[in-house]
Amino acid sequence: MDQRNDSPREMVKGNWKCAECGTEITELPFEPAQDRPVHCRDCWSKKRTDRKRDFAGPRKMFQGNWKCAECGKEITELPFEPSQDQPIHCRDCWMKKREER
Repeated sequence: MDQRNDSPREMVKGNWKCAECGTEITELPFEPAQDRPVHCRDCWSKKRTDRKRDFAGPRKMFQGNWKCAECGKEITELPFEPSQDQPIHCRDCWMKKREER
């Protein structure tokens, strides 16, 4: 389903081959441009993941000795540099707070 308007996405029928692996493609969620390659779902997902990894690179981690503001668990590594005026949460407590929103 298309998340923007909750209606099923219309599929375009045709006969294409994946530009990466050569798999036959008979349906696409868009009308492909004649001058652009098409990719099967697996190759598209892999290219998308690789692209994200290329842009983001490895995430910088900050080392230290902190305690979770909720449960008191020791925290030795964070994906951000904490500020003095903000509480720090362990991964479990952060996920719980995130789900509550």
